[in-house]
Amino acid sequence: MIIHVVSQGESLWQIANRYNVSVNAIQQINQLPNLNQLLIGQAIVIPVAGSLHRVQTGENLWSIAQRFGVSVNAIINENRLANPNLLYPGATLYIPPRIHIVQPGQNLWQIANNYGTTIEAIMNENQLQNPNILYIGTPLIIPRRKPFIEVNAYSYQPDEEAAQTVNEIGHLLTYLSPFAYIIQEDGSLQPFADELMIAAANSKNVVPMMTITNLSVTSAGTNLAHTVLSNKELTEKLLSNIIEIMNTKGYKALNIDLEYVPPEDRENYNQFIQSAVDRLHPLGYLVSTAVAPKTSGEQTGLLYTAHDYEAHGRIADFVVLMTYEWGWRGGPPQAISPINQMRRVVEYARSVMPANKIYLGFQIYARDWTLPHAQGDIAETFSAQEAIRRATKYGVEIQYDETAQSPYFQYVDEQGTRHEVWFEDARSAQAKFDLAKQYNLRGISYWVLGYPFPQNWALLNDNFAIIKK
Repeated sequence: MIIHVVSQGESLWQIANRYNVSVNAIQQINQLPNLNQLLIGQAIVIPVAGSLHRVQTGENLWSIAQRFGVSVNAIINENRLANPNLLYPGATLYIPPRIHIVQPGQNLWQIANNYGTTIEAIMNENQLQNPNILYIGTPLIIPRRKPFIEVNAYSYQPDEEAAQTVNEIGHLLTYLSPFAYIIQEDGSLQPFADELMIAAANSKNVVPMMTITNLSVTSAGTNLAHTVLSNKELTEKLLSNIIEIMNTKGYKALNIDLEYVPPEDRENYNQFIQSAVDRLHPLGYLVSTAVAPKTSGEQTGLLYTAHDYEAHGRIADFVVLMTYEWGWRGGPPQAISPINQMRRVVEYARSVMPANKIYLGFQIYARDWTLPHAQGDIAETFSAQEAIRRATKYGVEIQYDETAQSPYFQYVDEQGTRHEVWFEDARSAQAKFDLAKQYNLRGISYWVLGYPFPQNWALLNDNFAIIKK
């Protein structure tokens, strides 16, 4: 797949004709609100064979061609490179697909074996119906080997809605984390309806992961965290209640998301994670944590101090980096998940914990701020699809912040109020996938399901082979 950014005067028919695909195929992936109205700067996923590659420092055309199994000339021709020796880091290249011409006597098993892929992958890529029917001279697209990755998704949708979402995209998930069981001062847990989403997860071979938190609609849970973490009797009671729910509901992993923990409870929090591992591992359960986006061990504050990256990485099975909310709903308008800030968090995390324990947090919602922003103003939160619908309604151009790798736009509503919207699109999603690949991270963790973003799921599937437990 490739990503096309709409230029002035382009129509969907022209774009489809340029890439030799149907308008319907483009619409299925992007779910555009208006086929007859494209926006300048709008990113559209094009379902064609081949892929995009962002040039890394030290790469040249020969090394890229070797990596993807195509010729240097093919890359030069497809990208119309005037000077093949001038290749700048950050530049994007279209990598054409590998093509195999069927020879006399060959079958799919032999071809798949020669290229280190599977019969099923070749059949899916070429839409073959019968693996035993193969004609001499037929060109076959050979799918490239994709990196394996684990994918988690949190959901705070109502049970029935969450189950429907999992039924739709569960083939792309390793874990589902219903959000959340709220801990109580007596070590109990506030229950909520999760039976339908757990059943949907099991039907899609997705591991249900129980999430506990001290957050609530009305409280950041700081005092609650201190009350429980500073009392060994309460923490053991809490763990017993967790295990009982996991056994009853069928959860196979635990995600600990305690936020705004008092700095003085940093070691208590570490000890709680260790106790969770000591009790859950013998039962066959995994333990993970979610941590605030820190960029150094010296970073302090109520959100950061008690989150000990080194200890979490050493004790837990894996750690979710909450790399989002720079553009939070109560603050001024800005990218919610700027890639430059995310990179700083990942680099710090990798300095104190193994890459194969790190999940990159990925938020999939948009925010709309009124302008000028005043203290106390709260931004509206909605889906990336709604962002495009809103931009289409007001006929505005999509801008793209290259530093943050994030799209945004401004519009004026019917009352004359100015707005600024930051959201995610195909380009920003691809930038996050590239970050996960560059640092060989274990997984990607979505916050949260319930905000439609079809481009993301198409690109996730195109970039990675999803690990199923």
